[in-house]
Amino acid sequence: MALLDLFVVALMPVLKVLLITALGSFLAISQVDILGEEARKHLNNIVFFVFNPALVFSYLAKSITYESMASLWFMPCNILLTFILGSALGWMLIRFSQAPDHLQGLVLGCCAAGNLGNMPLIIIPAVCREKGSPFGDPESCNTHGMAYASLSMAIGAIYMWSYVYNIMRLFSTKIKKFLRMIQTNINPRTLFAPSTIGAIVGFIVGTTPPLRKATIGDSAPLHVVQDSASFLGDAAIPAVTLLLGANLLRGLRGSSIHPPVVIGILAVRYIALPLLGMVIVREAVYLGLVQSDPLYQFVLLLQFALPPAMNIGTMTQLFRAGEAECSVILLWAYVLAAVSLTLWSAFFMWLVS
Repeated sequence: MALLDLFVVALMPVLKVLLITALGSFLAISQVDILGEEARKHLNNIVFFVFNPALVFSYLAKSITYESMASLWFMPCNILLTFILGSALGWMLIRFSQAPDHLQGLVLGCCAAGNLGNMPLIIIPAVCREKGSPFGDPESCNTHGMAYASLSMAIGAIYMWSYVYNIMRLFSTKIKKFLRMIQTNINPRTLFAPSTIGAIVGFIVGTTPPLRKATIGDSAPLHVVQDSASFLGDAAIPAVTLLLGANLLRGLRGSSIHPPVVIGILAVRYIALPLLGMVIVREAVYLGLVQSDPLYQFVLLLQFALPPAMNIGTMTQLFRAGEAECSVILLWAYVLAAVSLTLWSAFFMWLVS
């Protein structure tokens, strides 16, 4: 498949995200005001407490079994490496750019957490459906690709809402208040966001044969539970993408964030991490840690090249810290993603095919 054809295949999913994002921005302008500040706040809470947990639970319960974990065990490690390396690079960026204290959690979050949710779920099926895809039969590619994307999303959500969520919560809280809270009242429930709980429940259902048999499948007696969760979860991706577009409108109005911070985040996500990812995945293949499936390798590589997670914006709204600055960062990140993600996707497809 020619490199230009691969470029076109990779561009289509990115354009879908950008179109929905543009719609969200349009709905948020003052003349329309459908996604005004109050509406965004309420929709954000619905996404956080209902849609995201349902999405994570439904996909994880369907895609995770003991057999799949045995064959795909490297993916959780690979995603963990993206968070660890991103955090390390983000901390270096904070030291060199001298980012303000109230933005340090935002910088770490944007460097550590890629959009492991809707981007793979959009990109992989679209790549499989494109004529001349390097991954073979479209049906087989789509079946395996959705399993990979679902696991990627679910594992990413666990790291996102247990690690990044608490980092940003910590940095958005005054240190004295945080220490006093730790000393006087340690509440383990604050460590677990709703999406983390959804992931845990989904993992239990998926890996426990009696629960899986009772819940998963059209003939399962409790399949209505899974169907309802899936129905709710389907609303998460468009809702979060619309919210992203509405929040990006604030980025167009500017903020006090220093340009070196934005440039540094873009360099981490679109240059440093993809290059490190190529080294890690190729070495894992060489050592026999990763199966020879080209589609699986493509997904592993893609996890290093994604733009910052859209739920970073959700977190800044929840904590009321760095909302305007986050809008600027996400604005530039997703504008540049149209080029960067397309180029990296095309290159990765050429590399594994």
